[in-house]
Amino acid sequence: MQVSVETTSSIERVLTISIPAARVDEKVNSEVAKTAKKAQIDGFRKGKVPVSVIKKRYGQGIRLDTVEQMMRDAYVEAIQQESIQPAGMPSIEPKNITEGADLEFVVKVEVYPEVTLADNSAIKVERVLSEVTDADVDTMLETLRKQNAEWTAVERESADGDQVTIDFVGYLGDEAFEGGAAEGHKLVLGSNTMIPGFETGIVGAKAGEERTITVTFPEDYQAENLKGKEATFKITVSEVAEQILPELNDAFVEKFGLEEATIDALRAEVRKNMDRELNQAVKSKLKNALFEGLSSINEVEVPAALADQEVDALRKQAAQQFGGEGFDASQLPAELFLEEAKKRAKLGLLISEVIKQNDMKVDDDRVRAFLEDMAQAYQEPQQVVDFYLKNKEQLAQVQSAVLEEQVVDKLLESAQVTEVTLGYEDAIKPNAQAEEAGEEA
Repeated sequence: MQVSVETTSSIERVLTISIPAARVDEKVNSEVAKTAKKAQIDGFRKGKVPVSVIKKRYGQGIRLDTVEQMMRDAYVEAIQQESIQPAGMPSIEPKNITEGADLEFVVKVEVYPEVTLADNSAIKVERVLSEVTDADVDTMLETLRKQNAEWTAVERESADGDQVTIDFVGYLGDEAFEGGAAEGHKLVLGSNTMIPGFETGIVGAKAGEERTITVTFPEDYQAENLKGKEATFKITVSEVAEQILPELNDAFVEKFGLEEATIDALRAEVRKNMDRELNQAVKSKLKNALFEGLSSINEVEVPAALADQEVDALRKQAAQQFGGEGFDASQLPAELFLEEAKKRAKLGLLISEVIKQNDMKVDDDRVRAFLEDMAQAYQEPQQVVDFYLKNKEQLAQVQSAVLEEQVVDKLLESAQVTEVTLGYEDAIKPNAQAEEAGEEA
């Protein structure tokens, strides 16, 4: 077998492969002989069909199948011989498959790029410092009370914080528009779940009252036919209800299934969960900032095959989130995910290079600590730890996460780190929301 390799770009190789005709004929004849032993043809006993008959009836098909398999096998042999690391599936194009001539074909394949990492000292990140205060715990307990609140009908005018039950119909001009009507809709005033002006237009209404309000849909509204349009809503209020919060006492605590049904025990449990959430949020912010920094200071050409793999993963995530189990992810256009897919593929290449250059191996002690910390969120922590340790696929995901943490530690050794103090609520927000909160403050 002869192989020549042409470098057409930093991430593409073109292989021209030639296999001697004698080797092809030998393989084809072998396959013909195998077929003769298995073939059942009228007039011949099984296994006694002459080779000449097999060649006449099946020869062309056998040759094509054999040539296809030989090209695939030769490609694998060639990339091993030439030390080529393919990043995706190859494109194989026959040049000469004529019987009696050498088999020649061309393979185009994307390869992993050579990555040269920039100096990590150019990475600039902020490390968030935060802690859970007694006031934060009080706020969370108040949230738990609201989540367990009851609604009681009242005869007074509605106010912010009340829940109103309404029927409504929306109009553009004199025509009702699709999706603009509902019956028995429950709405908490002040929740800002409706378009601006809708909820304020109901404040002060009593049960049985009818109102007509005019509002303007936002310019970025999801429905194209409603963006920036002025609409009229005819609303009938059937009930006004006020929120009755449960008292913060032992009876309330019993709902949460704690071993000790006391307020102090609930406060301790709430604080523990908030501490865990805060710790995870702070670690996630720092990791994301470091990885964004790593990506920003390094240029890498991303093979399309790797980006396509990420597109498929993002499609599946979107389908699970919005479409449910029966939704066909392939219906979602690749263009929706391509930019993010390229970013993820690039980051994966960079992280792999950090691991390679530093000869990093996953730390088994950290894996165990990771599992034990994660398991604390469950009622039977040891069962969770044992499950992961016995399940190779699940354990591999944890090991990958731990190796990422080790990469974070390595980047921190040389990155420029500035510490910033945030309150609990801002610290657990996604980065963009936290930045907005900081600017408003």
